[in-house]
Amino acid sequence: MNNYYRSPYRFHGIILLLLSVAGKICLAQVPADSTAAADSALLKQIEAQMQQATTQPPPQPTRSGITANPDISVIGDFQGSYISKGKKNINAYLNETEVSLQAVVDPYARADFFLTFGRDPVTGKYGAAVEEGYLTTLSLPARLQLKVGKFKEALGRINTVHPHALPFIDMPNAYVNYFGEEGLNDEGASLSWLLPTQKFYQELVVQATSGAAESPSFTRGESNRLIYLSHLKNFFTISDDATFELGLTGISGPNDSARVTNIGAADITYKWKPVKLNTYRSLTWQSEFYFSHANYTPTDARNSFGLYSFLQWQLSKRWFLTGRYDYAQKPYDRSIVEQAYSLTAGWYATEFSKMEFEGKTTDDNIQSRYYQAWLRWIFVIGTHGAHQY
Repeated sequence: MNNYYRSPYRFHGIILLLLSVAGKICLAQVPADSTAAADSALLKQIEAQMQQATTQPPPQPTRSGITANPDISVIGDFQGSYISKGKKNINAYLNETEVSLQAVVDPYARADFFLTFGRDPVTGKYGAAVEEGYLTTLSLPARLQLKVGKFKEALGRINTVHPHALPFIDMPNAYVNYFGEEGLNDEGASLSWLLPTQKFYQELVVQATSGAAESPSFTRGESNRLIYLSHLKNFFTISDDATFELGLTGISGPNDSARVTNIGAADITYKWKPVKLNTYRSLTWQSEFYFSHANYTPTDARNSFGLYSFLQWQLSKRWFLTGRYDYAQKPYDRSIVEQAYSLTAGWYATEFSKMEFEGKTTDDNIQSRYYQAWLRWIFVIGTHGAHQY
């Protein structure tokens, strides 16, 4: 619309002009007396005000400042647990509260921060920590992307995923034996390269980090040795309904004996999600294998092996069933072997809330079999980005 009609002063001027014309018509039809003279003086005053209003410049709109508020979300993880061994068998607690702040910094980079308020399983006290905080480039040439800060390293499939997004409540035994409950999460730099392959997706990631603060396999020593990791991801589209992924990982870093531990890992993931029934049916089969070669002394090098494998079946729109098998040797003693079986039922109400129940039995060759059970309720408020596929 023309700015002439948008101006309040122009609009008032039109009204006053119409009133003036109407007044003159009325004056032409009544005798000239004292009342008419008063009306004439009033009309002259109105015309003067109209002329002053129309000549006044319209106000200039003020420009508001540009805002760049980050996407903020809070994720709650409430759990209840049971274990058959020990004196205290039943417990209930808020396991973790995660606050995420994510935003684009400028056309060249974005920032992601994940702050966690977690519960110590031993003391029961809560502490705050930066789970992740990193900067990622958005416009590097040659299909390169650089990430710096504190981040979950590109080890297999589950290490890069936050625990609340996994289809089971506890972490696999082999994963815990080699990398701890928190996995490989360290400060450093990561460079990824999307290879120019045509028939399938292929990505190479190389990372260098300071050294894990708490890990059974690696440590942050006093020397200049870093942890080096490389991961090759191969993603294939089998059909419109199915995909297949194969990943290979190599890790080398210092251990608590001031020597080096090398770990090779492989991950396999098959996903079936039919186009016609993708809301109600899906199947995921995922496995990871770990092989560790730990040097403790010039004459003492120990090998060990571990794996997990799970199958998740979608029963209906909101119900999922996940069965998992764990096999794990200890990295310092391969003669200690753990085997575990677990079953998790999950009810995914929406993308902001889910409830899961897991039962697990564990057996090893140094103690008797024991049983565990968990109930977890995950709830999200705010804007939380989707997790990687």
